[in-house]
Amino acid sequence: MEIGPGQGALTEFLLASGAHVHAIELDPLMVVHLERRFPAHPKLTIHQADVLGVDLAQWGPAALAGNLPYYITSPILDRIRKARWAIRTATLLIQKEVADRVIAKPKTRDYGYLTVVTQSWAEAAHVAHVPPESFRPAPRVDSSVILLTSRPEVPTDLDAFLKFAGHAFRQKRKNLRNNLNGIYPMADWEHMAERTLRAEQMNIEELRALWHKLS
Repeated sequence: MEIGPGQGALTEFLLASGAHVHAIELDPLMVVHLERRFPAHPKLTIHQADVLGVDLAQWGPAALAGNLPYYITSPILDRIRKARWAIRTATLLIQKEVADRVIAKPKTRDYGYLTVVTQSWAEAAHVAHVPPESFRPAPRVDSSVILLTSRPEVPTDLDAFLKFAGHAFRQKRKNLRNNLNGIYPMADWEHMAERTLRAEQMNIEELRALWHKLS
């Protein structure tokens, strides 16, 4: 699957791999261009559609690639997460600032809710730095290529845990007790070592353990 093929620069290489490519392109002019560049290609199916309205699981299991529109990167990542059982890998070009958050480690500045959401279902790795001059026209931000590899086993209660994580990271500089106040009784915290920690100080396994303890 390819998200946002545009003029087909990446599509050409994907087709050369021998795999069937499902290309999702919103711009009708780009769709016409792709149809002219790859006329009646037997292994290319072009879908004129908004990726946020497409069920990405319908062509799985598959590898996914794409140069994501920066302004909707997070919603696209969420669509990919929801189709995770059908996506083996996702190789994505995104804004460096977002990439840093996706691949971050606990106790670092970039570690946050987006990190937990993504790394709960995938192993996240940095592949390459892409400077502004690699584009025409050049953007005002740096970019990165990341690789998401689906984990073989994902907890069935992932959505419920992520709801908890969203509350835990609600205000990043506040400790867990303050962020979760009103959701779990304050009395539950009196004898917990985690009561003064911030969510960014805990890895995913530790956050899950705290969630189970509070629940």
